[in-house]
Amino acid sequence: MTPAEDLNGPQLQAVNAIEGPILIIAGAGSGKTRVITCRIANMLDRGIPQSAILALTFTNKAAREMEARVKELTGKKLQNLTVSTFHAFGVKVLRDEIETLGYRRNFSIYDEVDRDQVIKDSLRECKVSTEGVDLYALGQIFSNVKIGRARWGHGANSEYEHVYEEYQRNLKLYNAVDFDDLLTLPIRLFERYPEILSAYRKRYRYIMVDEFQDTSFIQYRLMKLLARGAEDTSAPCNICVVGDDDQSIYSWRGASYENIQRFEEDFPGVVEIKLEQNYRSTTTILEAANGVISNNTNRKEKRLWSGNGGGKPIEIFYPRNESDEADFIAEQIKQMKFQEHMRYDDFGVLLRTNSMSRAIEEAFLSLNVPYRMSGGTSFFQRKEIKDALSYLRLIANLEDDVNLLRIINTPRRGIGKTSIAAISELAAKNRSSLWDAMTRFSLAEDALFQEEMGRADVREFMALIEKNREEMLGKRGLSQKTRALIEEIDYWGHLVTEFSKNEKLARWKFGNIESLIQSMVVWENDPDNLDPTLYPYLNRISLITRDDGDDDADKGKVNLMTIHSSKGLEFPVVFIAGAEDGVIPHAHSVEESEGSIEEERRLFYVAITRARDKLFITSCRTRRKQQSSVECQPSPFLAEIPQHLIEHHEAAQKTPEDEEAEAKAFFTRMKAMYK
Repeated sequence: MTPAEDLNGPQLQAVNAIEGPILIIAGAGSGKTRVITCRIANMLDRGIPQSAILALTFTNKAAREMEARVKELTGKKLQNLTVSTFHAFGVKVLRDEIETLGYRRNFSIYDEVDRDQVIKDSLRECKVSTEGVDLYALGQIFSNVKIGRARWGHGANSEYEHVYEEYQRNLKLYNAVDFDDLLTLPIRLFERYPEILSAYRKRYRYIMVDEFQDTSFIQYRLMKLLARGAEDTSAPCNICVVGDDDQSIYSWRGASYENIQRFEEDFPGVVEIKLEQNYRSTTTILEAANGVISNNTNRKEKRLWSGNGGGKPIEIFYPRNESDEADFIAEQIKQMKFQEHMRYDDFGVLLRTNSMSRAIEEAFLSLNVPYRMSGGTSFFQRKEIKDALSYLRLIANLEDDVNLLRIINTPRRGIGKTSIAAISELAAKNRSSLWDAMTRFSLAEDALFQEEMGRADVREFMALIEKNREEMLGKRGLSQKTRALIEEIDYWGHLVTEFSKNEKLARWKFGNIESLIQSMVVWENDPDNLDPTLYPYLNRISLITRDDGDDDADKGKVNLMTIHSSKGLEFPVVFIAGAEDGVIPHAHSVEESEGSIEEERRLFYVAITRARDKLFITSCRTRRKQQSSVECQPSPFLAEIPQHLIEHHEAAQKTPEDEEAEAKAFFTRMKAMYK
């Protein structure tokens, strides 16, 4: 008997529905993974061979988890069960069949770096200058053409069509495939060689697809070919897809919730099963989520419900700005952790974009709240921020070889590899720092160090650092002097050159530099900051990215992440930051696509349903954009939450007495620390 205890009625129906086309609509937190694994275990228990089952999902992690749970349920080794991602399944097919397409069996799979090099070679062979070409952007165009999301002259610039054809020829010449080929080539095999398709259909008689709402059209094509669509009635079609159209949030990478509708059209007689009981959240949170998502028109009707009780009200705060918002989140987490005996990893802080993380990261640092950033690069780990900080760190410490190497030729200043190699060799020979070796190099007159090797450029770089060292060390006005340094090295010009085909990206990166400088201004103007100079600032920033080993289960770290990255996760307490019009729904997304307001609403729905017990939402009155502060309006999605579920909190205005009390409390804490 397959272990299926504690399954509710619809879950049990899904587990026992083995034959024919099955559509399982699995709402957020409805026990989807348990249903899938119990269903596979049930098939095995009924005598269906492992080799006849194909389970497809989207990440290697999900595939490993699914296989591990089936092993746990059945106690079997499962050597012949295929549980994999779509792309891994494509590799499996190509390893066996690629010679049919004229490749050799031991083909290579090229990653993005390899792909960009082949594109570069193809441009050169087509006598197209590579100067100023954004290889990543061109790679995206090639990808969209290959998987059918764009056609030459329709979404793809035709001037690169001959380069694409050369790129394809080169891949085959090198006996290599790119990531998209792992889907397109198996489809080509199946469509051109019916006998190969027939063999795979006979083998995989039971197919399951998890996270079906995240499938792209090309993944759907591959699945449909394997599962025998409506055009092939020669044998029963046992295909089960599991998904939730309300959680379809990846259209920007090709996912289409419309595949659910296609499935119903392509597989007549489909049995639909809805999993609506949520085991994660309180009734309050689910009613809020239902209230929001019911405003979408293109969706399967469903209503999540919970047996977990009413729960605490949703609290919405309206801070004055992102700095107050960050302080509120950090302080609330700290307070709940100690008062309610929670762990830091019980908290999830969700952002629409990772560019919003800087203020929150600084607030966590200020209150010594450990955190980890997922689904995006930490503000202080972005290349442009690391570049700026590397200048400051070298100014503070001339012996810092790592940061010196990072910025010695950023922006480009003519110090080439030959010069750097000579300097490094001299440093190794004398067991000295690179700065000391640069001093020797710049003064050397022997044949090894010729002027053309960059001695003048090295002297100029050293003079730049020495001058700013004189101006910054131990002196105030760090933000102003940092801005002057950024202008002196012409970092904006560097970004324009690096991203000549994407000025929008260059502006965004330069905006991050401005955010860094603005954060310095705030730090310098903090009345509690008694020494707003370079060394204390760098010490403070270093703590943000420290690896303090605080990963044990008792302490953990707060989960700071984009909403996209939170999908599939859950936390006892969730904060949704930046619930403002233009942030969520995001202004650019709404401008770019007519249907994107519904996807933005699905994104907000996903954010709400990550919370188990308690949900806080913040909506700032003003938010800094570039160098100015702009007025904000609350997200229209907030009005879609049933109002009886909400407690609203206006931003408190600090009085002089409040500020004096805060100052006293600060000095009390300082005294306690140094007793």
